[in-house]
Amino acid sequence: MRGFLLALLLAPCCANSAGLEGKVSLMVDGKALRAEEAAEAVVYFRPASPARLEPSVSEYSMSTERKQFVPHILPIVVGSVVRFPNQDAILHNAFSTSRNNAFDVGLYAQGEGHTVTFSHAGYVRVYCNVHHSMIGHILVLDTPYFTHPDAQGRFSLANLPKERGDLVVWHDRAKPWHVKATPGETAAAEVVLDLNLRRIPQHMNKFGKPYGTSDNAAY
Repeated sequence: MRGFLLALLLAPCCANSAGLEGKVSLMVDGKALRAEEAAEAVVYFRPASPARLEPSVSEYSMSTERKQFVPHILPIVVGSVVRFPNQDAILHNAFSTSRNNAFDVGLYAQGEGHTVTFSHAGYVRVYCNVHHSMIGHILVLDTPYFTHPDAQGRFSLANLPKERGDLVVWHDRAKPWHVKATPGETAAAEVVLDLNLRRIPQHMNKFGKPYGTSDNAAY
């Protein structure tokens, strides 16, 4: 009897939700990369009706390790908080000039670092004002339905609303892949991304000047 009542309670939820799945492959100069490298990509679904957003109750983290931002690509929901800890024994200065999500945590030494709240949806490029070659990517999403592919490049999004929307696969070095999809009806996607964009785009320091100029001299 208890199991029957539980099934009745769950039925409306299950009846109105479904999933999307597929596989992501990466190519560079016509050559396929290892399947596990697709795990950096972000797969997300944006239904036609805006989904309710609830920022993570815990902080996300983008740390500096061996002069790299880790993780390299970080998907979050609008309103979430990201901490920038420093794992290196040298100084760093994470910043971004991205529209609506610009920030500058200042110069910080090894330790817990500082936090930033991201209040607007969009793509945020994170740089270090000390080290020109460092770059991280934060994808601030206006949908709670997102994931990374696994080590085989496969992805699965479950418990999606059964309505038509946009299925997107995003990688910092490729043009986003996009298709209209309906959870529970659209066939598994076979996505191939051509990584033809520069790994480190040309950019200025946080003062809008080339790295190594007088404003940066104190670092």
